[in-house]
Amino acid sequence: MDEMEGNQILAEALKEQGLEYVFGIMGHPVIELALAMQVAGLQYLGFRNEQSACYAAQAYGYLTKKPGVVLCVSGPGLLHVTGGMANAQVNCWPVLVIGGSCPQDHEGIGGFQEWPQVESSRPYCKYAARPPSAALIPLHVEKAVRLATYGRPGATYLDMPATILTQKVPVKRIAKVGRCPPPPVIYPQPELIEQAVSLLANAKKPLIIVGKGAGYAHAEKEVQELINSTSLPFLPTPMGKGVISDTNQNCVSSARTLALQQCDVILLLGARLNWMLHFGRPPRYQKNVKVIQVDLCAEEMHNSLQSTVAIQADIGPVAHQLSQAFKNRKFNLAHTNPWWKELIAKADRNRKTVAAMALDTSLPLNYYTVFKHIQQIIPSDSIICSEGANTMDIGRTMLLNELPRHRLDAGTFGTMGVGPGFAIAAALYCKDNAPKKRVICVEGDSAFGFSGMEVETMFRYKLPIIIIIVNNNGIYGGLDKETMKQIQDAGEATQVTPPQSLTAETRYERMMEMFGRRGHFCTTVSEIETALRTALKVTDSPTIINILINPAADRKTQSFSWLTESKL
Repeated sequence: MDEMEGNQILAEALKEQGLEYVFGIMGHPVIELALAMQVAGLQYLGFRNEQSACYAAQAYGYLTKKPGVVLCVSGPGLLHVTGGMANAQVNCWPVLVIGGSCPQDHEGIGGFQEWPQVESSRPYCKYAARPPSAALIPLHVEKAVRLATYGRPGATYLDMPATILTQKVPVKRIAKVGRCPPPPVIYPQPELIEQAVSLLANAKKPLIIVGKGAGYAHAEKEVQELINSTSLPFLPTPMGKGVISDTNQNCVSSARTLALQQCDVILLLGARLNWMLHFGRPPRYQKNVKVIQVDLCAEEMHNSLQSTVAIQADIGPVAHQLSQAFKNRKFNLAHTNPWWKELIAKADRNRKTVAAMALDTSLPLNYYTVFKHIQQIIPSDSIICSEGANTMDIGRTMLLNELPRHRLDAGTFGTMGVGPGFAIAAALYCKDNAPKKRVICVEGDSAFGFSGMEVETMFRYKLPIIIIIVNNNGIYGGLDKETMKQIQDAGEATQVTPPQSLTAETRYERMMEMFGRRGHFCTTVSEIETALRTALKVTDSPTIINILINPAADRKTQSFSWLTESKL
């Protein structure tokens, strides 16, 4: 073959970089590209919405440390993807977006779906470029993969005009680029390790916070060694759950507020002092709390709060060296320590409060009862994808994770609509690595509405995802059917319907009937148990379990609001 077309050059360049999955929606001008990708050996999944495709690709990148690829059409197609790109960028997950664009000779004269795509993508990614010729496509693909995975992971974008994709160039002119090597491992400065150990060893109330960065780094072995050898209390962030098991005796999730408010030294492993950790500031923390910050990204250091010790390094080497230094000191914080006694007492009180709420089986059910019985039936090694307001927040406390990277939720950006895409990525990961592992997608009814049609995508690719919709008829909370009818009978619907309300008792499970299957509608504990046991037997398609709960159900009373209020 003397010549090669841009479509084939791009497909083979992606394959050369070791990429495996493409998530997208095909159309002009990337129809032939999608086919060329399959010919090159890439696995292509067609989605119903570009944002969902991007959510799936980035979740696959988080699970594997290898970017998923997003393929989208020009103009509106790319603009739909930018929401997903922003989520990946804020979440620090690797993803590579490839957007078709209008022919170069149509630019400036009103070409079909013409849009300044490279410029539009730059705010949402680490690298955005258009190869000047088909011959240089491999060079840009390698750079896009490298920048998506090196340093702080994130999104990259490559723009592919129709004229580049159809351009034919001599094979001998095509850039020869090898596979991007794995990111280099950054080791900590020894003196900073000693400073960190000294601070923690002399603290009266030390605390380790384990973030999703520790999960992405695959540092679970080293972090577990650190926690188990020192008996230091630890608190996982939502997607840091499972790096050390939620059932580990040193986990203080049940005393989260007390742990944050009273600790005097924090070791921050791959987490950021953003809104999710209340910026590290009073009144959620002591005003003189000392922070030991471990992060890959130098620019993240001292953000929001001046760190006492700032360590730019990979989490694995840091955790290992800390463990060795503590062993040399023969340090161990016994559970008889006053700090531990305080944490244990608070955790016991909180667990008793939650247990009492979970025992309430009166109808309609509350969140805690629902999640208690889900937890009792689903396999302990399930990957749990979750989104919603109370559904996600309460579910996080009740649905436990034993393994790292087994919880995917709305994340740092607080994005709704991510659940089905995340679940699809998780199901592909399971298919390739652990075929018997189950994916449980727990959705609020509002959250499910964002990307619910991806159920068809799950059916098309035979992915056995269990979708559980916790249905409270609204956003945060809704109204029961009778009250909703009375309100709407009283006036014009657009003026009297509460803004947070959705249609009461919507039968989401009937979506299964579109595919010749039956879903499950549950109002009682026994119905939930039967539905879950039935769903766990299904291995070739998704299942929807629609659980109706009390529209006024709320969470346990909190000492502080989940969102730190602005002081301005």
